[in-house]
Amino acid sequence: FNPTTQISFSIPESGLTVLKIYNLLGQQVAELLHKNLSAGTYSVEFNAENLPSSMYIYVLQSGSNISSKKMMLVK
Repeated sequence: FNPTTQISFSIPESGLTVLKIYNLLGQQVAELLHKNLSAGTYSVEFNAENLPSSMYIYVLQSGSNISSKKMMLVK
């Protein structure tokens, strides 16, 4: 992506949902979401305009569910 992307996800049950972005060193570079959401499908925009080209990992935690995916930023 360059420099923005949409992160789409579904959560099976209502609860606190947190979406964070990390670089390959494990440092948190952004927190895109931290709030209670109802069960359903959502989309959040990630703007990496101020970050260098690299691989990034997003971690989505909702209730007891945790998932992560890789993203490649190419400028």
